[in-house]
Amino acid sequence: MVEKRSIPYIKTIFVCTNVREGGKVACANPGRGGDEICEKLKAYIKERGLKGKIRAVSSGCLDLCAQGPNVFVYPVGRWYSGVRQEDIAQLIKEIGCDRT
Repeated sequence: MVEKRSIPYIKTIFVCTNVREGGKVACANPGRGGDEICEKLKAYIKERGLKGKIRAVSSGCLDLCAQGPNVFVYPVGRWYSGVRQEDIAQLIKEIGCDRT
């Protein structure tokens, strides 16, 4: 039988880390930054003591490649496009998870 559990995190940030070949635009293609943003988000969450409250995970394509890197926040349903590493602190603050 499948074990029923409560959600262990209040919010989850999905970061597109999709890569495409042949010159097609994607969030994590070289120079786009999807992978780096995901790793920086994870580090920021850990440094700020937010583990258990929020989680950053890589995701596949979110279908807005040209506007990326793209980030989706669950369960609030907030979507961010054109995210840069410099936006991480503001993003965490906007979704109500920063303790500062």
